[in-house]
Amino acid sequence: QVQLVESGGGLVQSGESLRLSCAASGSIFSIKVMGWYRQAPGKQRELVAAITSSDSTNYADSVKGRFSISGDNAKKTVYLQMNSLKAEDTAVYYCYVNYRDYANRAYDYWGQGTQVTVSS
Repeated sequence: QVQLVESGGGLVQSGESLRLSCAASGSIFSIKVMGWYRQAPGKQRELVAAITSSDSTNYADSVKGRFSISGDNAKKTVYLQMNSLKAEDTAVYYCYVNYRDYANRAYDYWGQGTQVTVSS
């Protein structure tokens, strides 16, 4: 079993910042990718940012220059620093991990989500 514990969501005003954290635990031998997706009401879930085990990062065009993803491999934790937040960033943010277990089987796993609301 794998658990993803997300924290850091909340309600902020436009232009403010938030920092999301996600800690993975359980039967994880190695992590290939961790990241964040988001889903706004009536919209499809979309990639926000991801980071690989070699610290390669990928961002949605809409957040480039405002959001920054980082990771701590030892703690199996990923962070998303969100600056200059806009109303359109309002969504449920889901932590994501692609990992291998001790039997070398690969899995994708999602967290329960944390609400981010930006008021204009």
